Amino acid sequence: MEKPPIHPYIPIIIGVISISLSAILVKLANADAGVIAFYRMLFSVLIMSPIFFVKYVHEIKLLVKRDWIFSSIAGIFLAFHFILWFESLNYTSVASSTVLVTLQPLFAFIGTYFFFKEKLTIKTIISGVIAVFGSFLISWGDFKISGTAFYGDMLALIACALITGYLLFGQDVRQRISLVTYTMVVYSISTICLFFYVLIKGESFGPYPTMDWIWFLLLAIIPNLLGHTLFNWAIKWVSTNVISIAVLFEPIGAAILAYFVFAEKLIISQIVGGIVVLLGITLFVVDIKIFKKFLSRSNKS
Repeated sequence: MEKPPIHPYIPIIIGVISISLSAILVKLANADAGVIAFYRMLFSVLIMSPIFFVKYVHEIKLLVKRDWIFSSIAGIFLAFHFILWFESLNYTSVASSTVLVTLQPLFAFIGTYFFFKEKLTIKTIISGVIAVFGSFLISWGDFKISGTAFYGDMLALIACALITGYLLFGQDVRQRISLVTYTMVVYSISTICLFFYVLIKGESFGPYPTMDWIWFLLLAIIPNLLGHTLFNWAIKWVSTNVISIAVLFEPIGAAILAYFVFAEKLIISQIVGGIVVLLGITLFVVDIKIFKKFLSRSNKS
């Protein structure tokens, strides 16, 4: 496999920062979940089109039947991920929704094991269990507040499973197809899927106030083109598990922004659950050997 021009962790970090704005922009827009998702994807496709048609359109003929099938499944999963997640924000807090929708390790660990035969280490399993337990604390706290908040949590959790499926199918295709071509194909399929969803649901395509169009456009530019596209780039060199763990940092930025923008306050279960999730992340990313050496030196001193 070719060597990446920069370390994959750099675009992953930028991507996580970018997607942290997603929930805030969604809540600022006054439109149905399907409509917000549709315009987010449509604007993304329109912005990418000049680059694709000038430099990459010839790569379409390189796509084999398997690539089209996997890309189509990925695009559909991405579409319904957005629908369910955006809808969840109407019922539960930004903090709870973003924590649960980014709880991908539970699904990614299982998916990569069955799809790509990636072995699961004890550290990986333990870190995943800890992160899942943290999400349980958050959901339990919301359930005690109201059934509506719990319903929103469940929508976010299903959306989480869908985005993991999107990444898993993308991991296979991205091994052979360039970033721009793959992203253009998947985003276009997702846009078509969302168009028919909005049409069937009878949701309005417009008109909307100027600020809503600005939120739609920013959703396309920041979370999509800087966020998900960077993840699609990195997936060529790193496992879906790595991205799934990194994305768990999104709720921190989203919760802070929600506090200042919407005055959303965190309850104890959200704080404790969030800390537990971060402990799971830390266990995953920290090298156990380095940690043991640190403990050994501490004991000697």
